[in-house]
Amino acid sequence: MAEEKRRYKAVINGKTYVIIGPGSEAHMAAVTEMLNQQLQDIQKLSSNISTEDAAILLAFNAISDQIKYKEEIDDDSENHE
Repeated sequence: MAEEKRRYKAVINGKTYVIIGPGSEAHMAAVTEMLNQQLQDIQKLSSNISTEDAAILLAFNAISDQIKYKEEIDDDSENHE
């Protein structure tokens, strides 16, 4: 059975977004907090960067991490066969 979707108001970089998804409120809050922290970190490292460019770099890093973790899981499952 599909998990129930919830609405969550996330304030990201000072702007409010309504996120609809299956995550719990605690999960959404943790994601929002981490996202804001990582945006701030990128903006501190490159003070002239636009919010849009910082968001693109954050998305790139997130997808890069996702690919890396998937490769690790695939490697682990191949080693246990």
